[in-house]
Amino acid sequence: MKNSIYSLLILLAVGFADSKPLVYKIPIQGTIDLGLPPFIERVIETAENEKASAIIFDIDTFGGRVDAATQIKDAILSSKVQTIAFINRRAISAGALISLSCEKIYMTGGGTIGAATAVDMQGNKGTEKVISYMREEMASTAEARDRNVDIAKGMVDEELSFTHLVIESDSVEVADLEGRKEGKLITLTTELAIKYNMADGEFETFDDVLTALGLENAEIRVAKENWSENLVRFLTNPVVASLLMTFGFLGILFELQSPGWGIPGTFGAVCLALSLGSSYIVELATMSDLIIILLGVVLLLLEALVIPGFGIAGIAGIGIILWGLYELLLPEVPVGKEVTSMALTGLTIGIIGGIIGLILLFRLMIKTKFWAKLTAPGIESVEQGYNTSVGWENLKGKQGVATTDLRPSGWVSVEDQRVFVVSEGDFITKGDTVTILSVDGNRVVVRSLNQNK
Repeated sequence: MKNSIYSLLILLAVGFADSKPLVYKIPIQGTIDLGLPPFIERVIETAENEKASAIIFDIDTFGGRVDAATQIKDAILSSKVQTIAFINRRAISAGALISLSCEKIYMTGGGTIGAATAVDMQGNKGTEKVISYMREEMASTAEARDRNVDIAKGMVDEELSFTHLVIESDSVEVADLEGRKEGKLITLTTELAIKYNMADGEFETFDDVLTALGLENAEIRVAKENWSENLVRFLTNPVVASLLMTFGFLGILFELQSPGWGIPGTFGAVCLALSLGSSYIVELATMSDLIIILLGVVLLLLEALVIPGFGIAGIAGIGIILWGLYELLLPEVPVGKEVTSMALTGLTIGIIGGIIGLILLFRLMIKTKFWAKLTAPGIESVEQGYNTSVGWENLKGKQGVATTDLRPSGWVSVEDQRVFVVSEGDFITKGDTVTILSVDGNRVVVRSLNQNK
């Protein structure tokens, strides 16, 4: 019995000795966009579930979207696993915010961190409202990680200045920071970042960082985006997102011009679902944005399926959808006039581009055999002398049932045939019994029998 217990203890000891610590490596390189936060949140959750020893972010970026960086910062601050930023050359703008959120920061020689002021797509400085938001985000993050708040603020706002800093409870005169002067942003080299406690050490390789952490024998798992995350990043690309929204809007608009529900409406609904779904996943679309757009779609469907003609409901639906799409282009973080102007410009360009795209698509489609069969299913052959008749003359005087609303055109079922017809001008409700008055080529004129009662 004792031998069995000893053997079990030995096996457990060997098992613990052989088990390696687990380290996740997350690359943050290139532009930081809204598709990145869901990926990082997933990896952090996985690392927590697997009791990883550390998560190391391999950072080399010039920055990107402030709202995306804020989401990543929140996820890192909430992590139950130790987080380390390895600045592998540079962490500029949004990259600086992400780096400061980590518990430890290591940099390569010649690396840089800072220059985190908010700018628009043209490189122009943001409004005071935007700068204030980013400044306090940097300051609160630095404070949470016991970094120097004054330097963090100086990375965002060049109007700040100082002559002394408190480093490890000592007041230190600062003479080697160009950004300490008013009118200059702070960007730290590796040497200065370590000197002023904004970084914890200098290492040239990822393996050196592991050694410094005592994790040189750890199992390394390099996190990669899965297919769904890649799809979301593609769908939230500004160009793709604007085209999806535009095609969705125009598809439903074209559906209003035809009876019932068909290909344009389905295509539009799919495009809107893809755009709104991906935007909601990356937290660009809020629930209020989705409700606004859903309300607009409901009004359009009401106009298409219930109310004859095109009136107030349709116009209101279009207006509400445009408003919702515009709101989708605005991030949740405070923005200035330049961002709202860009959102309006992007929406306008998207609509114009979508209209042009649909026109070109329509021109290509009408040349296909499928379109010819769809619009003129009874076209005669060359041997028949291009007879314009579609063979419906024998239906004259027959009765049928409207399978769609006729306003004034639509479909009726006559003797097990589905025929596209036009009324005399009156609105005919789906399900009404009609009689065929005349047949002229492919033009079939009907009258509702209800009108004779």
